[in-house]
Amino acid sequence: MKILVGIKRVVDYNVRVRVLPNGSGVDTDGVKMSVNPFDEIALEEALRLKEAGKATEVVVVSIGGDECQQQLRTGLAMGADRAIQVNITAAVQPLAAARALLKVIEQEQPGLVLLGKQAIDDDNNQTGQMLAGLWNRPQATFASKLSVEGDKATVTREVDAGLETISIDLPAVITVDLRLNEPRFVKLPDIMKAKRKPLDVLQMEQLGIDAGPVYTIEKFTPPPQRQKGIMVESAEQLLQELKNRGLV
Repeated sequence: MKILVGIKRVVDYNVRVRVLPNGSGVDTDGVKMSVNPFDEIALEEALRLKEAGKATEVVVVSIGGDECQQQLRTGLAMGADRAIQVNITAAVQPLAAARALLKVIEQEQPGLVLLGKQAIDDDNNQTGQMLAGLWNRPQATFASKLSVEGDKATVTREVDAGLETISIDLPAVITVDLRLNEPRFVKLPDIMKAKRKPLDVLQMEQLGIDAGPVYTIEKFTPPPQRQKGIMVESAEQLLQELKNRGLV
């Protein structure tokens, strides 16, 4: 079985994001970029399935400009066998990303597609669900545990009421949550080996996909600064302050 893993280039989660003064976007000048953390967990799970003999090949795919090849090489250094870049310089929204991934699926014919449940830059949580709908295959979202036996996958999902375990037929789309695993540390020798692994580039236009925006972001605004707190002497004073501020 071949496993396809989608990864996205995002601002590293340790970086404090700054909005540009004109509100047109986020300042990425000189900022560290990394693989989306949820996607990194998806890749780790794919590699573990391969090491357990459940898969024969792991392919990572990313949609973006040449800069995303850095993250694809990280995926190869973690242990993926091949990488595919769908080249486009414009920002890609979830529906266009799902359509592009579907074209790659049609070429690669994977038995399983793993994605992070969402990207930490836009938090849309849409691409996996849209991809499953376009592909007309089963889906399981927010996976915190995954096992594969033959043409079936058993997935434990994190839902509002607790945990839900479902069984789905393969091929399928599974999006992963934080508690599924902890990604491995990439070693220097693996980084050097990754430079010799194949990385194919597809052009978005060649896939016949219109990546135009479905919606337009008008303006980015940083969150308001937290107001300075005050010390109160008693519960009565606290209650009065809350009333003065219209909170109770």
